[in-house]
Amino acid sequence: MHSAEQRSRRDGWFEVIAGRATPVEGPSKCFGFVQTYDTKPKRRLFDLLVAQGMTANQVVTFITDGGDDVRDLPLYPNAEADHLLDWAHITMRLTVMAVMAKSLQLAPPDEEGLPSLPGPAVGVAEAVERLKWSCWHGNVVAALDTISYIEMDAEIAQTSAEQAKFLKTLREFDTYLRANAGPVPNYGERYRAGEVISSSLAEPAVNQVISKRMVEKQQMRWSPRGAHLLLQVRTRALNDDLAGDFARWYPGFTHTPETTSDDQPVAA
Repeated sequence: MHSAEQRSRRDGWFEVIAGRATPVEGPSKCFGFVQTYDTKPKRRLFDLLVAQGMTANQVVTFITDGGDDVRDLPLYPNAEADHLLDWAHITMRLTVMAVMAKSLQLAPPDEEGLPSLPGPAVGVAEAVERLKWSCWHGNVVAALDTISYIEMDAEIAQTSAEQAKFLKTLREFDTYLRANAGPVPNYGERYRAGEVISSSLAEPAVNQVISKRMVEKQQMRWSPRGAHLLLQVRTRALNDDLAGDFARWYPGFTHTPETTSDDQPVAA
């Protein structure tokens, strides 16, 4: 989010954490906060889950993008929670690398005429597909080995700007995968079992909470405090809790939805 307190190019942005909590039964609830401003962000999430009926020993599954700020967030609400890395964020990075790899030439064979990668001679693009297969099956060790092979192949390929850019992206993915090795499940197995592998259910919530009002096509700059407070109002409105808050603060307050000409209720 654009920062109103920018003093240099590096501090021109700050992060907002947003998502959606979906219980087995009952309505979903949105949440959002600025972690650098909120003094108790983990408690905020915990209270939301408890309000939705979470019990002490209930299994809760968190699916996140693996960012540094959210990696430890699931531990407070439930120490036994499952934390999974969102498959959509993995495949998004791999898709970018696959496109970049197509512009790279195949690494030349060694002095004995053997391919630099063990097994059949494959190009970098094919090796990226192998990397995706390993990630899909939750085999982080094989994925990291494949990254090493791809890096060796790319380094001895024809030097170019595309090669340097690809290697930078590959190494960033290596760091990302190592930092999130624990939350990488067997996505194929979960998918076949009908279990969730992506936070796609939360994406519309993120758009509702943040993008439409605060980021997308907006030129406004925000202070962490202003953004955080607006997020609280926005999430309470999306969760249909804001009218109850006003009724509690002002006992004489009544909430009467407006109606259209077709007698369909709309937000007041």
